[in-house]
Amino acid sequence: MTDELESVYWVVAGLLALFYLYGGGVKVVRSREGLLPMMAWVDSTPMPAVRTIGVIEILGAIGLILPPLTGIAPWLALAAAVGFVVLQIGATRVHLKRGDHRIALNITLLLTAAVTTWPATAWL
Repeated sequence: MTDELESVYWVVAGLLALFYLYGGGVKVVRSREGLLPMMAWVDSTPMPAVRTIGVIEILGAIGLILPPLTGIAPWLALAAAVGFVVLQIGATRVHLKRGDHRIALNITLLLTAAVTTWPATAWL
C-alpha cells in the first residue's frame, strides 16, 4: 500500500470508527427515551434490536482499526467497511419506509464506508 493510500485509509477509517464507537455506545447504554431525540426510529424498534445494532457498530469500528494496526487478520478491515455499507443501506431503507427523508447522514456514512473499502483491499 502506498503511503498516500494508507494515510487516506487511516484518516477516513479513523473518523468512521469514532462515529460508530460513539453511536454504537449510545445505542448500547441509553434508554429508549434517551435515544428518541436523536433517533426517532427506536420508537418502533425492539430495544434488543437497537442494542444489537449498537454492538455491531462498536465491533465494526474496532474491526476498521485494530486488525490493520496489529497486522492480525487485517482483512477484517475490509469486512467491517463492507458491513457499514450494508448497515447504512438498511438504515436508509428504514428511514424512507418511515417517511423520514432526512437521510443525508446515512448517505454520507454509506459513501465514507464505501471509500474506506478501497484502501482496505490492500490488506487482502
